[in-house]
Amino acid sequence: MNTARRAVILYRVPPADVPNIVLASGSPRRSQLLAGLGLTFTVVVPEVDETPARGEAPGALVERLARSKARVVATGHHDAMVIAADTTVAVDGVILNKPVDEAENREFVALLAGREHDVFTGHALAYRGALETVVVRSAVVFRPLSEAEIARYCATGEGLDKAGGYAIQGRGAALIEGMRGCYPNVMGLSLVNVVLAARRLGVELV
Repeated sequence: MNTARRAVILYRVPPADVPNIVLASGSPRRSQLLAGLGLTFTVVVPEVDETPARGEAPGALVERLARSKARVVATGHHDAMVIAADTTVAVDGVILNKPVDEAENREFVALLAGREHDVFTGHALAYRGALETVVVRSAVVFRPLSEAEIARYCATGEGLDKAGGYAIQGRGAALIEGMRGCYPNVMGLSLVNVVLAARRLGVELV
């Protein structure tokens, strides 16, 4: 009896070398998320006016700002892949960006308490003259909150530099009853969509 077994060897063509990566954001959360993929990158913070246009929808806003940030940084980094993002929170069509102070932070959290809201993050990747964009939407539900709970949370200052005035990865997690969609998107960068957008540009990040 012939007991020899035939081995089938599959060869995978290795992806092209990952180019230099520039993260066009000063957000520590985005840096943390991107570093979690095992990537090395530099950070360049673009100067872009983030004021919403009159009547601009939240999804359109974050896509426009992400595009602008990517293009600004790409002009000085022609051979790099530039990754830019912008995040905002919306409830009943009202956009909640970063609160200007603790008082506005309390207003934001009070508005979100006991309700569902949407978190929109626009992503833009620029590489060799091409630009890929994607807007990701996640739904977050806050549990009912007392005035005292809202005041205690906002007094920590955690939400002052966050869209919507809270951090899902910090103390703000205790305010959240549930969510649907991409968790990293709520932090400011949907990693799966970054990887897929890079692939469309011909780059395998992972």
